[in-house]
Amino acid sequence: MSATALPACSVLLLAGGRGQRMGGRDKGLLPWRGQPLIAHLHQQVRALGDDLIISCNRNQAVYADYADHLVSDDSDDFPGPLAGIRAGLAVARHSHLLVLPCDVPGIDEALLHALLATALQHPGQPLMVRQGEQWEPLLCVIPVAHAAAFEQAWQAGERSPRQVMLALGAQALQCPMDDPRLANLNTPQLLNP
Repeated sequence: MSATALPACSVLLLAGGRGQRMGGRDKGLLPWRGQPLIAHLHQQVRALGDDLIISCNRNQAVYADYADHLVSDDSDDFPGPLAGIRAGLAVARHSHLLVLPCDVPGIDEALLHALLATALQHPGQPLMVRQGEQWEPLLCVIPVAHAAAFEQAWQAGERSPRQVMLALGAQALQCPMDDPRLANLNTPQLLNP
């Protein structure tokens, strides 16, 4: 399926964490195969649309080269990925927001198209990747119409993107347990084996 067969979507790359498992370094800017992690994601998603958003809480000048729009958390205590998702939903220009973490550089065009095509089959519900029984809430597509529900959940104290999406009737894109495209390079050992 070609990118032109899918409607434009907004894309949110999550790079706003504190990088605890990386010794506090900004994970999205760490090198992998000669480029920052964020560059690998940028190359995969750029063709999907004209609304590429990066959620980052530091190094904004560097991230700006990879994005159409930058967002940051509304507090400086790194409250987690749901904060970045809320910020992305608030500025998204298209009907759906594709969300990806910055540390899955192995994601490919086929998986991105499967996510978007499956989301279109359930246009009013979020879609999350699932491996076996494990949900992967940071690999998802969210209808932007649910922005208010995400905000309401946040104000009620919820911090789990998975819980918010399950409450909204999330659908699953089932992937194999050992799918290498979903390898999460979130420790120095995984980044540089």
